[in-house]
Amino acid sequence: MIAGSMPVRVTISGFARRGGTRRPVRIGTHSWSGSPTVCSTLVPVTRPLCLFDLDGTLMDSAPGITASAASAYAALGLDVPPPDVLRSFVGPPITGSFVAHGVPAARAPEAVRAYRAEFVTRMISGNAVFEGISTVLVELRAAGVLLAVATSKPEVYARPICDAFGLSGLLDGVFGAPLDDTPSTKADVVAAALDAFPGASPVLMVGDREHDVHGAAEHGVPTVGVTWGYAAPGELRDAGAVELVGDVGDLASVVLRRLRAV
Repeated sequence: MIAGSMPVRVTISGFARRGGTRRPVRIGTHSWSGSPTVCSTLVPVTRPLCLFDLDGTLMDSAPGITASAASAYAALGLDVPPPDVLRSFVGPPITGSFVAHGVPAARAPEAVRAYRAEFVTRMISGNAVFEGISTVLVELRAAGVLLAVATSKPEVYARPICDAFGLSGLLDGVFGAPLDDTPSTKADVVAAALDAFPGASPVLMVGDREHDVHGAAEHGVPTVGVTWGYAAPGELRDAGAVELVGDVGDLASVVLRRLRAV
């Protein structure tokens, strides 16, 4: 820190173009130590960046998601899938999960609306941080790593969840899908996160499902898979995860080693 200066946290906003429409987005919150000068453009950084999936990686969110999905099927008058199928809804974009499991494509928007109506009542009560995750984030921040959530969950849900469970103060950004019907993939969310930290290098993704691996790979980012989430046996390895971690206590050391190797 420069002598006599104070650390400054600045939230930067900008616009993203999706489907031909410019949409306001929050680019990220960053910390500087030095003269409190606010810039109107993004400031390139050269620190390493680790992107984390939310559901199944940082959060044990299956109870709220599976109950909300079951409620959506009932609301549409459709048979509710068995528990193992509902569990597979945790992580991927929800629209695709409904279509893949018996909801006609024409009724998918209706299913999503019914799901969200129930989910907003459960997104806190049916959720919990995996034990040890906060310690992992603290250790990585202390090592100088920029940390951001990149989730397929709508960002308007991801932010209050991170706030409610004390994660926001340990993160440099939270990025998620749009709430409207604009198609969004994990690669889109990863792109938004990368755009927020121009020059950050190296970059690593941590996730628990194949779409985390594939979405990061579209941008040349390797993924460390965690096995305490909701992937089917062999899913992460088959998708191309560079390493699997089975214990939260080992995650920080694996991330730091992999960042040095990228």
